Amino acid sequence: MSILGRLLRHRHADENHLAWHLPNLHGPDGPTLTSRNFGDGDTMPKAHCAKYIGGANLSPHLAWDALPAGAAQLLLVVEDVDVPTARPAVHCVALIDPAAAGSLEPGALARRQPGAGVRLLRSAVGRGYQGPAPIAGHGPHRYVFQLFALADTLDSAAGTTPPERIRPRALLPAVTAPVLGRARLTGVYER
Repeated sequence: MSILGRLLRHRHADENHLAWHLPNLHGPDGPTLTSRNFGDGDTMPKAHCAKYIGGANLSPHLAWDALPAGAAQLLLVVEDVDVPTARPAVHCVALIDPAAAGSLEPGALARRQPGAGVRLLRSAVGRGYQGPAPIAGHGPHRYVFQLFALADTLDSAAGTTPPERIRPRALLPAVTAPVLGRARLTGVYER
């Protein structure tokens, strides 16, 4: 167990700061978000972790069912709720065209070659999927995959600045498109 992990063991971000809890991103539950790689609350395979801790930084398979009628765009936000900071760490933000993608295969959130219908936005440390890499000895970290079905595209709601240029902490509270449905899936990783 690392000394830093032990020192920060009882320090975690506040789950109330997840995108899920932003008033503008509230909406009805549904669709269901699943993965072939792990179940809700289960340990994420190491392949989905950051390369510098021995993973492949491969985004997991994600699938959703029964999108609400009128969904123009999907917003996917991945956050680490157990990072020892005041707010969760944003590991990935993506816009998905529901007409082009009915699910995301492993690697579809890769920075260099995103999957069909996927637009990668800024996260806390760049663009594209950033796999788990919690501090050794800090305890289990929960990675919350949050999917929001929007009634309008972010392009039409964002104004003059393209969504790709806006930091997540500014972008997420500014979403004005109504949320027609939302789902979440939590993976866990500890080292």
